[in-house]
Amino acid sequence: MSLRARTQAVLDRPLTRNFILGVILFNAIILGLETVDPVMEAAGPLILTLDMICLWIFVAELAAKLFAQGWGFFRKGWNLFDFVIVGISLLPGSGSLSVLRALRILRLLRVLSVAPSLRRVVEGLVTALPGMASVFLLMALLFYIGAVMSTKLFGAAFPDWFGNLGLSGYTLFQIMTLESWSMGIVRPVMEVYPYAWMFFMPFILVTTFAVVNLLVGLIVNSMQDAHAEESNAATDQYRDDVLARLEAIERALKDRRD
Repeated sequence: MSLRARTQAVLDRPLTRNFILGVILFNAIILGLETVDPVMEAAGPLILTLDMICLWIFVAELAAKLFAQGWGFFRKGWNLFDFVIVGISLLPGSGSLSVLRALRILRLLRVLSVAPSLRRVVEGLVTALPGMASVFLLMALLFYIGAVMSTKLFGAAFPDWFGNLGLSGYTLFQIMTLESWSMGIVRPVMEVYPYAWMFFMPFILVTTFAVVNLLVGLIVNSMQDAHAEESNAATDQYRDDVLARLEAIERALKDRRD
């Protein structure tokens, strides 16, 4: 076995993956402690040292992957994701780039590439994006129509909520999320316009209970498809391994008879 193959085998071990996952979670705690002034006053140098150690562990892992996989490293989306996250952490955090220090917490997102269950969720979400785009377009049309109507209907009496298209769109978004929609917005409007419910009730039924649930259904369906593909791939791999072993046994028996 070549050195590259042995390196990849070490990286694929559950022990290695669990170790990296532990370092990611530990580093997230360290980055959180850096925001606590009393802790930094008491153990600031130690915390910064531990943070740097975690970063160099991530760099070493990426270097090992690059060595083991070569240019194939850049053909995998999750590898590129890890590469960008760690690359941001390596940028200097002083001067005009000091804002990048806050982005170091993005290292916690590496949990997505290490944990298979979380990776499956993200893959399902990405797969659902084409279908979600159509739903978002439909929702944008509904919001635009609703914003124009509500501005013309209620803008004169409630300029803070429906004074223009932007305010109307934001108010309608609040209503869609059902946050203080009744006592906070709709009932005050109905005191001036008693038949306003004829506008708000259909809007809530269409957006909150129809379109939003359609988005959820698309995401759930995509996650199920991603899980089914992963299960099928695992089954195919197991079948290929069994067939290879059977062929090896058959060849060994044939050689023995000969």
